[in-house]
Amino acid sequence: MNLDDYKSGAYEQQYEYKSFLPEKINHEWEISDPEIQSLLSDADRALGELNAFSQLIPNVDFFIRMHITKEATQSSRIEGTRTNMEEALLEARDIDPEKRDDWEEVQNYIRAINEAIKQLEKLPLSNRLLKKTHKTLLQGVRGEHKQPGEFRISQNWIGPNLKHAIFVPPHHEHVAELMSDLEKFIHNEESHVPHLIKVAIAHYQFEIIHPFLDGNGRLGRLMIALYFASFNLLHKPALYLSDYFERHKTQYVDHLMAVRESNQIKPWLVFFLIGIQETATNSIQVFKDVLQLKEQLEREVLPHFSTRRQKNAQKLMELLYQVPALDIKAVVKLLDIKTNTAAALVNDFVKYGVLKELTGKRRNRIFWFKDYIMIFKKE
Repeated sequence: MNLDDYKSGAYEQQYEYKSFLPEKINHEWEISDPEIQSLLSDADRALGELNAFSQLIPNVDFFIRMHITKEATQSSRIEGTRTNMEEALLEARDIDPEKRDDWEEVQNYIRAINEAIKQLEKLPLSNRLLKKTHKTLLQGVRGEHKQPGEFRISQNWIGPNLKHAIFVPPHHEHVAELMSDLEKFIHNEESHVPHLIKVAIAHYQFEIIHPFLDGNGRLGRLMIALYFASFNLLHKPALYLSDYFERHKTQYVDHLMAVRESNQIKPWLVFFLIGIQETATNSIQVFKDVLQLKEQLEREVLPHFSTRRQKNAQKLMELLYQVPALDIKAVVKLLDIKTNTAAALVNDFVKYGVLKELTGKRRNRIFWFKDYIMIFKKE
């Protein structure tokens, strides 16, 4: 099917409202549009460069944790959650009780990404995996009573109520069949749809099916990262689109709506492919900035420490790339040193500009590796 012939679906009359029933997507797709082909080529090239770069970096997994933390905060932010990256890196005890619910949702997202990527070693990207990931996403948070890990068996909607809804997804009786079609499309090797086009279509379709009672937006965005990992498009999970979607939130929502309302799938694909290229390019720059910061600190800060203290200083410096927000107790535990030694080490790191105090308190102070965290925040 050519993109010009695409039909998104049709409204279906229910008792007192109309729901939208999307067309199935597991069929042949002809992607011959020259603009799409050009953008696809650019996006593929940017992904290839990111892949190459991530393989050159020592201890790249340290930095991947920050990418995941950023993805969790940005994806949750689209849904109205207000936890920032600094807070996401803290322990529960250090979070203001009024912000604890938002913080928990972000932590669930981080757990969901990590667990799902690990699960891909045993499971394909499938409805089974999406259900397991959804269960983690909603565990113990505001959506915990909305059938975590199960496709919905009732109607949902976006808006104040069903009568005044902005969008009513397909009736629940269609969900299992539509999600089965989506899974088949993802793994259909005979359709020869390029991966980046396929994941863009799959993300749109997931959001339109809205298969769960809650958490669809977050899981739909997480599914993009799982697609990249599942098909080895990236050697390391270093690319997440939620920041791009958050920065262009109005366009993101408008494009999804335009596909549904007037079959405008090409503008959505253009928007998505530009996002891939932009995000991959930004991720490469992040890696470059991190390496530059690392070399600078090793050159300018570590020489200040005597031979006797050099080992602990180096260990703390390396540790900060994994745990960029910590207190003195954490330094004691992680380096297995005495409290006075840890306090002196942290104070020196503050003096040399590596660490900054975050809380403004005299007791229970938390220190953060500000320059490192800000590299990810400005991405």
